[in-house]
Amino acid sequence: MLKTITFAIVHFSVAFTVAYLLTGSWGVASALALIEPMVNTVAYFFHEKAWDAYRAAQSVGRSLRLG
Repeated sequence: MLKTITFAIVHFSVAFTVAYLLTGSWGVASALALIEPMVNTVAYFFHEKAWDAYRAAQSVGRSLRLG
């Protein structure tokens, strides 16, 4: 759990720093640093679903070639 917390802190810090350097706005940087991880989490969920489907298709393909 500690690793997850420290990664979240690093992720927030990087997102905030990049957004602040690009915009010069504390408010915009804060909003982006908070919103981006939430959006990225949803994207990751669907990315994993797509990879699961790909792996399943690969497994079926191997089974058909062997059978």
